[in-house]
Amino acid sequence: MTTTEEATLSVDSTRLWQTLSDLGSIGAFHDADTGLNGVCRLALTDADIAGRKLVVGWMRAAGLSVRIDAVGNVYARRSGLDDTLAPVMVGSHIDSVATAGRFDGCLGVLGGLEIVRTLNDHGLTTRRPIEVAIFSEEEGARFGTDMLGSATAAGRIPLTEARGRTDRDGVTFGEELDRYCLVGQQSVPMPTAPHAYLECHIEQGPILETHRSEIGVVSGVQAITWLEVEIAGRAAHAGATPDALRHDAELAAALIRVHLDEMVKSSEYGAMLATVGRHETLPNLINIVPSHVLLTIDLRNHDGVDMSRAEDDLTEFFRDVERRVGVTITSRTTAKTPPVHFPEAMQDLIEKCAANLGLRHEHITSGAGHDAGEIAALCPAGMIFVPGLYDGISHNPREYSTPQACANGINVLMQAVLELSAHE
Repeated sequence: MTTTEEATLSVDSTRLWQTLSDLGSIGAFHDADTGLNGVCRLALTDADIAGRKLVVGWMRAAGLSVRIDAVGNVYARRSGLDDTLAPVMVGSHIDSVATAGRFDGCLGVLGGLEIVRTLNDHGLTTRRPIEVAIFSEEEGARFGTDMLGSATAAGRIPLTEARGRTDRDGVTFGEELDRYCLVGQQSVPMPTAPHAYLECHIEQGPILETHRSEIGVVSGVQAITWLEVEIAGRAAHAGATPDALRHDAELAAALIRVHLDEMVKSSEYGAMLATVGRHETLPNLINIVPSHVLLTIDLRNHDGVDMSRAEDDLTEFFRDVERRVGVTITSRTTAKTPPVHFPEAMQDLIEKCAANLGLRHEHITSGAGHDAGEIAALCPAGMIFVPGLYDGISHNPREYSTPQACANGINVLMQAVLELSAHE
């Protein structure tokens, strides 16, 4: 249990907000669509490296010892009274998509740093060590596999596979790790599992704001499958080629996109979502029947069985489209994570901490993937959501949470960390 002093601790919300703003200035750009400043810090780019240097500098200034593993994950450790005990780990990521806001991932990392600073301010030492983690390439926006750093740290993705992941220019994750000198001494998977892992994150959806809840107690993370689909047809003259003789790759792509929407709306596959986020057509000329299409499909589902059935049925539909349109369709799975259910004990702890702070809370399933879903394979894990405004929009410069909402989430995180770090 925590002491009376620990139970009344609060983080410095102004300091937390300032660190979010300072990090948000790295990779910042003006977005013409929204008129706002967004963030672009794709993994292992100059902007990402600059962000890492800033945050690691803050970590060292707070007295943390920093180490790096073989895929560039950062672990910043605050010693406990008994350093032989496994640490309580908190963290997230600071890489971003190309059109990001300031909060996705960064709140979890900088919130962990703020907890350390608050403990330092009050001269408090926990029984167990506390570690703040920055995981590499969580977004998957550059190297095509989300949670790449945490999945490798947890052992789901082998090191050789992780290093071999390529971006659109054919540059590998491993080459960039080497170029930026981010291959650290610590091996992967993690040689020693944490005692527990906690992550605070902006919800990235509308539920908490709609329900006027201040804290989301996350019950789990839904399954995710990413597919890269290539459709090969035949280029032909748009005016001289009869419909019966066409092998139109774009028509095949359109049939697939409509079918995905029908699958979602049918409810035959449970609570499923489908997104085509990338769509490239060749030769991309007005008067030529398209010969090739490359598209990506993002599938989400709360249930692993429903997800598998959807994948199988989609593959069968590809074969049907091949026959109907006269094209060849190849599909490659670039990322696949099963649904994760966080332990009831971790949910109960977060709920208790929120209640003790007088914060309105509710249980919620995460629609997005998170590092916590990977580290859950190593130790008990839990997540805390804070509400976002503007329908909870994320991966968009409009992404926004208030200073008070961010502080609320990190105060809940701190109370949970203090209790876990007191465990025998």
